[in-house]
Amino acid sequence: MKSIHAIVAVASDGAIGRQGDLLCHLPADMKHFKEVTMGHSIVMGRKTFESFPRRPLPGRQNIVITRDALWQYPGVTVAHSLDEAVAAAETETVFIIGGAQIYEQSLPLVDVLHLTRIHARWATADVFFPALDMDEWQEVEREHHGSDHRNAYEFDFITLKRRAK
Repeated sequence: MKSIHAIVAVASDGAIGRQGDLLCHLPADMKHFKEVTMGHSIVMGRKTFESFPRRPLPGRQNIVITRDALWQYPGVTVAHSLDEAVAAAETETVFIIGGAQIYEQSLPLVDVLHLTRIHARWATADVFFPALDMDEWQEVEREHHGSDHRNAYEFDFITLKRRAK
């Protein structure tokens, strides 16, 4: 049985993106994302994949969900549904990495949620993470980071595990 994880950077108001891009550039979050997902299968929507400056992400099986039956990209596993993407994953741990529609579809299946909670808001944000029912989740880890010369905003790395039903 595969373990489904999701990883996302979320602003204080639930925002995750604006105008097809991330809210901000936090080098510490990028490093954390790479460390957590390296060696695992990562599942994303086509628009998320196409937003990467260098694609596919190295050291991970990149699985892209698209409705376009003809879409393909070298080094990418193509799926046409979330179920198909999870079934195609070559690793036991599968990471959902975006975008909003993929998070929405996958959240009921997610066992572990890796949140980077950015202590800021963006008025121009236009993409949001689904609301979490915190009765379903248990915080198992939190690591606070202040802003510094490389990371303009304070943030926390938070790990949530789904509570047993």
